[in-house]
Amino acid sequence: MESSTATLIGATGMLALAISWFLRKKQGVRLAQFGWIAVGMFFFNQSWTYFDHNDMVLTVMCALTLPLCVGIAIWEQNCTEPQREALDWARGTVAFAGGPYLLIAYVPYLSVLAIVFVATQSAWFLGFAGGQNIEVGTTWVNASGGRVSWEQWDGNRWFSTDFTGEYAFQSELMLADGGSIGINFVLACTALQSMVLFIGAISVLNLHWKQRVRALLLIVPLIHLLNVFRNAGLIWMHMTYTQWDLWGISVFEFGHTYIARIVSLFAMFLMALIMFEILPSMHRNILSLSEPFARSKPQAKRDD
Repeated sequence: MESSTATLIGATGMLALAISWFLRKKQGVRLAQFGWIAVGMFFFNQSWTYFDHNDMVLTVMCALTLPLCVGIAIWEQNCTEPQREALDWARGTVAFAGGPYLLIAYVPYLSVLAIVFVATQSAWFLGFAGGQNIEVGTTWVNASGGRVSWEQWDGNRWFSTDFTGEYAFQSELMLADGGSIGINFVLACTALQSMVLFIGAISVLNLHWKQRVRALLLIVPLIHLLNVFRNAGLIWMHMTYTQWDLWGISVFEFGHTYIARIVSLFAMFLMALIMFEILPSMHRNILSLSEPFARSKPQAKRDD
């Protein structure tokens, strides 16, 4: 399936889930079922992209999204009353997390703005903490006709899916004297996925708006600050341990692929625990959604 077609299907599915969330007090099951299947088809199509880049973990995860979404669509029709609230929450979470992410990922202006914003702050933090004077250089576009600079790119800057390579936009980091560091910032470096996930999950909770705003003001800036610290640390490691090598893996590749991901997952886990403590309804919804996967324990027989 063409990327533009898959993106349109995914956006339509998330719009359907958003509308069904607003109609949750009425009859929005059919619309939600359509939305789940459309979203599953979008992520399933992404699995081929990750397969071409030999990322088997994301390939398998995206491939499993379609049967999972089909299962949720069936569950929408046969859920219990306690599960109804959790499924409504899941509709809103996917719609209000996936929708903004698709908007930023496929609107070049927004993608480049997010990349340059985080890259600039990461460079500033490294200069403040470590003394290295780092600047953000040229932003490159992996267009279908070849790699060109953002200024020379003549594509549609309001919506585009016509790119090659794993990352559409890359902002180069430079030394103050113009020398190249060898690190480019991409959209994945912005922690946008983590932020929109929490934004979507918190914003649709059945709580007073003040509670949701307080939670968002706590979690979103915290994710951003941790990500800036992570980025600055990886840049520092790359510039300091230039000769470090482990089975052909550079210190940057090792830190980025393994250490940073493990630390990020641990930080996400801790933040989720905090959210469960201050927002018990989120914890309750997740437990309700996990019921079909939990094994029912047989009740012990009583001897009267």
